[in-house]
Amino acid sequence: MESTVISWDNVMREPPGWFADAKFGLFFHWGPYSVPAYKDEWYSRNMYSRGTSHNLYHEKTYGNLKEFGYKDFYPLMTGRKFDPDFWADLVVRSGAKYAGPVSEHADNFSLWDSRVNPVNSVNYGPHRDVVGECFRALRKRGIKTFSSFHHQWLWGWFMSTDPDADVYDPENEKYYGTALPLETNRFRPYRWPDEAFCRTWREKVEEVVDKYSPDVLYFDSRSFLIREQDRCRMAEHYYSHCRGGQGVITYKQEDFPAGIGVPDLERGSFSDAKPFVWQCDDRLEDNITWCMVQNPRYRGAAEVIHQLCDIVSKNGNLLLNVGPYADGSFHPDAVRKLYDIGGWLKINGEAIYGSRPYKVAMEGPGWVENVNYDVSRIQEQIAAGEEAAVERQFFTVRDFRFTTRGVFLYAIAMGWPEDGEWRIRTLRSGTELIRQAALLGYPRKLPFTQTEEALIVSAPQNPPCKYAYVLKLSLGNVQNMDDIHELSEEALKIYE
Repeated sequence: MESTVISWDNVMREPPGWFADAKFGLFFHWGPYSVPAYKDEWYSRNMYSRGTSHNLYHEKTYGNLKEFGYKDFYPLMTGRKFDPDFWADLVVRSGAKYAGPVSEHADNFSLWDSRVNPVNSVNYGPHRDVVGECFRALRKRGIKTFSSFHHQWLWGWFMSTDPDADVYDPENEKYYGTALPLETNRFRPYRWPDEAFCRTWREKVEEVVDKYSPDVLYFDSRSFLIREQDRCRMAEHYYSHCRGGQGVITYKQEDFPAGIGVPDLERGSFSDAKPFVWQCDDRLEDNITWCMVQNPRYRGAAEVIHQLCDIVSKNGNLLLNVGPYADGSFHPDAVRKLYDIGGWLKINGEAIYGSRPYKVAMEGPGWVENVNYDVSRIQEQIAAGEEAAVERQFFTVRDFRFTTRGVFLYAIAMGWPEDGEWRIRTLRSGTELIRQAALLGYPRKLPFTQTEEALIVSAPQNPPCKYAYVLKLSLGNVQNMDDIHELSEEALKIYE
């Protein structure tokens, strides 16, 4: 019998330097829910809740829940256009440094070649080892690999208010799990997962670790449901498998003890820099979804870049989602947005990758409060069957974010000044001694003055890029940046 005294001491550790340097990751929600592409990735759950919009749409489009259940979407997830090399090239072009597919969402459909779970993407759907193929393609390009796990939500996920739904047919237990009381689909149910469920939860993660060695393990919220001994044993297994302490675990809320990995804020941020590395996971989608839906919309590159700069200035990483179609292809608008983000990073990446926070994170009216998709919002989503709102922040030309690398300070301006001058109050005289000012992507030094009110930097006539502009400032006794201020090939073409 396992001891009830659990010690997490063996898994306490700081995240590796590569993760703190990476700053930007990409992941992909892809599964049978991508077939109906209706509203969101919670389709697999809400289709079984009578009277919800998902349920009404499902019965109108596919028939009743007894004759056409979630399992019947498996063969329609063809993946005929799934190209792991294109996915990996998309990651590279986006500027992301770690990436991977959702390994298993809440729907018991594993995207790897699994012996633990027969319901997987090799036996069903695309008949491809999605995780394995993606990891091979990513590693060929020097990208760190990422696996996300949401399968603690499976406890009660499929329980239906329709007693005739196929989830209650004993022959379908392998698809949906054992039939449970309806109340187990609450965030905090009365009946918690039994030993068998927790063991399977752990074995799925350990199978991915042993077969594919992901550089990052991500756990969605509600992981607290899993027995502590299974969570701890999983973490010990993963970290012992990783060489040289290079593995990363990210988690939400208080589902794991502080100090065992990286806290993740879903669609969130902090109001100021933190002494610890953290992560925000958010989505490129402008619909209220993490997966492909009908008539998809996408956020502008400027909004995502501004969010990235805000997060990085506060010691965080941005993990951005984009969902492919059921056939494995991406919407061209999503591809264009990711290329735009990557194009900006190609010119301005030295202010992002490998940077660390300055003593002041931000200046300007676009002040970001502490935000997180917390338990109250999750419970609101469960009750309403729709995702709860989170206020989005937009920035102006008067907003700046600050990062540092060595002796250089980067002031990231969120807009181009109409009057030709940036005014940065944070760096007024008496704060920092500014020796030189340059603009990433521009070949000449910039004139500047420090007054009692602000550091005033003159902008060139034409911007070197779009969306945000990085002032590279040499501090203290650094006399010359000429040998260090290097332009990318794309930036040089602008001024040739």
